[in-house]
Amino acid sequence: MAGRNGLALIAGLTLAITASLVTPSFAQKGLAAESARINALMSAGRYSDALPLAQGMVASLEKSDTGRELAAALNNLGQVHAGQGHDDLAEPLYRRAIVLMEKSLGLKTPLIGAELTNLAALYQRQSRYAEAEPLFRRALAVREKGLSREHPDVGQSLNNLATLYVKQQHYANAEPLFQRALAIYQKAGGSEHPAVATVLNNLGQVYRDLNRDADAEAPIKRSLAIREKVLGPDHPDVARSLNNLAGLYEHQQRYGDAEPLYRRALLIRENALGPDHPDAMTSTSNLAYFLYVAGRTADALPFAETTLRGDRAELRVVLPVLFAARRQDLLSRDKALDQALAAIQRGTQSSAASAVNKLAVRLAAGSDRLAELVRRDQDLAAESEALDKAIVTAVSKQSAQRDLAAEQRSRARIATIANERAGLQKTLAVEFPDYASLSNPLPLTAKDIQLLLSADEAMVLYSVVDKQSYVIAITREGVDWKAIPLGADALTQKVTAFRKGLDVGKVRDKPRDASGKSGLFDLALANELHVALLGPVEALTKDKRSLLVVPSAALTALPFHLLVTEKPQAAIPDTLEGYRGAAWLLRRQAVSVLPSVVSLKSLRAFARRDQSVKPMTGFGDPVFNPALEGSAERRAASGKVAARSIATIAYSDFWRGAGVDRARLAQALPQLPDTADELNAVARDVGAAEADIHLGRDASETTLKRAALAQYGIIYFATHGLVAGDIKGLGEPSLALSIPDQPTELDDGLLTASEVAQLKLNADWVVLSACNTIAGDKPGAEALSGLARSFFYAGARALLVSHWAVDSEAATRLTTMTFELLKNEPKIGRAEALRRAMLTYVDDTSSPRNAYPAMWGPFALIGEGEVR
Repeated sequence: MAGRNGLALIAGLTLAITASLVTPSFAQKGLAAESARINALMSAGRYSDALPLAQGMVASLEKSDTGRELAAALNNLGQVHAGQGHDDLAEPLYRRAIVLMEKSLGLKTPLIGAELTNLAALYQRQSRYAEAEPLFRRALAVREKGLSREHPDVGQSLNNLATLYVKQQHYANAEPLFQRALAIYQKAGGSEHPAVATVLNNLGQVYRDLNRDADAEAPIKRSLAIREKVLGPDHPDVARSLNNLAGLYEHQQRYGDAEPLYRRALLIRENALGPDHPDAMTSTSNLAYFLYVAGRTADALPFAETTLRGDRAELRVVLPVLFAARRQDLLSRDKALDQALAAIQRGTQSSAASAVNKLAVRLAAGSDRLAELVRRDQDLAAESEALDKAIVTAVSKQSAQRDLAAEQRSRARIATIANERAGLQKTLAVEFPDYASLSNPLPLTAKDIQLLLSADEAMVLYSVVDKQSYVIAITREGVDWKAIPLGADALTQKVTAFRKGLDVGKVRDKPRDASGKSGLFDLALANELHVALLGPVEALTKDKRSLLVVPSAALTALPFHLLVTEKPQAAIPDTLEGYRGAAWLLRRQAVSVLPSVVSLKSLRAFARRDQSVKPMTGFGDPVFNPALEGSAERRAASGKVAARSIATIAYSDFWRGAGVDRARLAQALPQLPDTADELNAVARDVGAAEADIHLGRDASETTLKRAALAQYGIIYFATHGLVAGDIKGLGEPSLALSIPDQPTELDDGLLTASEVAQLKLNADWVVLSACNTIAGDKPGAEALSGLARSFFYAGARALLVSHWAVDSEAATRLTTMTFELLKNEPKIGRAEALRRAMLTYVDDTSSPRNAYPAMWGPFALIGEGEVR
């Protein structure tokens, strides 16, 4: 159960307590033996050895079988890919396996449970819970109908579904399923089977989450007793139960009972797994946080610093400990701040490098030097992770079943891999510095950041954790670090409420008054957020002309320029003109957003200095439905204005194997004929040639990828943004272009983040005048780690991106004015040009609607806001 104590529910519970991937059965003995060999290699972490065997089995059966055996082989191959971290390769295999099983054995066969479970587990890993739930439910249904209701496979499905409910925080729904799974396992394996202990542990955690502490203690204690008796007092699973019982006692403020349990859990994990193992570091974090909560910061600090040295720091633990240590003078102010900065940067590093890693996956299909180095590094990383999992599995066995020599060989191999990867990183740093700096950046200290800032810039960096958040402000002259008494849930609620008034549809039909006030933008909330987020550091930042914001979690969805610096006369003015006089932060400062702290260095150190030759190329009004080939038909189909909003639909909903489901896309994507007007107007203003503006069928991936993009200063996309967060595997953020009749690898109509990263740009601006390009379908969906970071890697210096569905007329006006201002006064910088364009719009009294923030404020500048 993922929670403050780092607990993990077992997603694929059987009587042997196996991993979440489920192995199908083969009818033919020869195939069964080969499958067993593949699974033995996977269990040993040798995925690179298992892969050719699994691929060979599929290739062989493709020629002779179209049913159950091929489905099982595809499932095996999917498991190998998933074990290597390639969910994007595993998902279509699982999908195809399910179809083959249905065709050969029918829809209701219990044998399909394995394929359904594996696909559901993949979705659960990616937090795609809405897609996982029906699959887990179906697996349970077919097993209940085709097997005994007391069969262990039914228990596994009950546990899987309950685990999903826990991840969704539907604790009341999870409890009866765990209870039933417990009864099944007790009957099948006896009251002291390790599986029973696992479900008891899960059940106790659910009770704790339901605030039923009195009910929680007994099952967790019983789980601990079973594990100590059956597995021995020093088994890693015993540490899990100890940790959970300690967490319960901490919750009850029984600190004297909790501390020895936390310490014993840590000792067991260090002895069994080694002090640097992730599970040992989790126990170290748990103990550090417990000591902090108990008011013993001096005792907590060494444990927190241990996790910092091992790059395993949990921000929810180390930030409050370091903050308290700084206040109590247990650490120097500079050291505490730099350790906090390093922890925050490392904590977001994998997200910051995600687009580069996706690029690497694509490059691995090539043959150049970078592809060769990257492929080797990724293979070694996958092997190391697999070996680490195998060691955990091994130490969970009875001593008589252990192969200590094999475990030692695995540990030695992990050490060898670490050395080899360190050498590869050095090679990458020398031969490909741009790649190395983005994929594995070193944290910047406060002094490093100060040297990068100009005299008129301030950076504010946010870290959002469970119960409170932190802001670090840095200027050339000073630094400040303050706590914000709002945690992740509270900020998500406030940002969601803030964004509810930012719908251009709310003012299109309201020429003058602000009737229907409940749906309009709340100035009081905008001021409340300003006080909470910038108020604590305002003395340091308010007089700087440029504000550089590094947001996290829900704050990635917050348009900071719409914060209000003074208390408004009314939360919602009586007229739309009343919004014009609000004390918008925009009137004080130009705001730029940075995807990460280190991106400031990357953008300023690696931006190309040579000038582009042509002013602009643009892509808009793409054809999603071939029946609407002509512009007139697309205009008729769209109505007056098509809102660019499909953000509640996941990218993967449109994907079918190697291509795109055209019918699904055509249904979901309204045509955008108004974007042709937008692009043509911008092109005229900046002097772009007609041939450089690609509309209709010509607004395609094929056109884009074949263009010499490096010669353009502005690259403009006016289309739908499909952004549902940064999801591992298939669900990448993407831009929707024209869908070809026959989707191919080159062109399926969706320009994904990893495809963007392969483009060669030299752009001062990339404009994404698409719906909700920043935030995805919910606050905190880190879309910046996909599309924006990929455009930076491809060679963009700044992005102009929309926070919500834009009005095309407003978008045209804002972008053309921004470019015009910058052309006339290049020294003012991009962020200041955008600021002046927005102020000109809001101060235009020709229409009451101009004052409303949804009209003038949709764009944010991501990246380099200054002229360098």
